[in-house]
Amino acid sequence: MDTTITKTPVNPLRQRMQHDMMMRGLGPHTQQNYIRHVRRLAAFLGRPPDTATADDLRSFQIHQHERGASASTINGSVSALRFFYGVTLKRQHLARSLVATRRPHRMREVLSVEEAARLLEAAPGIKYKAALGVAYGAGLRVSEVAHLKIDDIDSQRMLIRVEQGKGGRDRNALLSPQLLELLRMWWREGKRRGVMFPHGWLFPGRSYTDPISSRQLHRAVQEAAEVAGIKKRVSPHTLRHSFATHLLEQDVDIRVIQVLLGHAKIDTTAIYTKVSTRTIHGVTGPLDRLMALMEGQERTASPPG
Repeated sequence: MDTTITKTPVNPLRQRMQHDMMMRGLGPHTQQNYIRHVRRLAAFLGRPPDTATADDLRSFQIHQHERGASASTINGSVSALRFFYGVTLKRQHLARSLVATRRPHRMREVLSVEEAARLLEAAPGIKYKAALGVAYGAGLRVSEVAHLKIDDIDSQRMLIRVEQGKGGRDRNALLSPQLLELLRMWWREGKRRGVMFPHGWLFPGRSYTDPISSRQLHRAVQEAAEVAGIKKRVSPHTLRHSFATHLLEQDVDIRVIQVLLGHAKIDTTAIYTKVSTRTIHGVTGPLDRLMALMEGQERTASPPG
């Protein structure tokens, strides 16, 4: 009996795109997202994506809007397809035909310290409590939390090593004593379950060989918020934003927050961290100053009693 195992051939077009992304230094997470967006287009077309016309791309984008896709999903798709058509296929006219959508400017949700504590306590199990603790305690993006390795936790220097973050940049994140203790609790429990291995994922997924998915972390946050009675719209990114805002309220220099968040430009941090409640409360409004001035004038004009 012939037991020869034949490997599934890699799609040449996909391989070419992967090589293009690798040569341009795109991070693994970005590469996965780009491939996923191209697959979605192919599924919509029902044929290979390199056969698409400008009208096909227009129909696909209309389909995304009609299905209620978020601005981030649409713009992520535009970035991926612009790379595919502009870089890999050298069809600039198709890349230029893709239209990004404007993100609605909404006030970002921020949890209070008390709400953040309730959310973590309501997390469905120690693994999710530790993962969400990293998102809030170190300000990591959900993809960065998911792709942490055990070796990324440096308890000697009290740092978390974030490799290949957004933009392919490595950085060090904050590791507080409380967060380290929470991670040690998860480490002990993970070892007991038999899912923690040397040099492996800090937060394994359904299989210990794969990392936890961003979708699983999103579901965990929403479940915890419901149990904790938090009515705000929350996601793992809410924890990252709360981390930045709470540091701002502690008068931490915005340039330090920029480094901790991994922002290339301080403008991004300035937009990301809305003016904190404490800062607003510390401002004296012009009407208050006017009334105080008027009261002072009245006291001066009134004869002594």
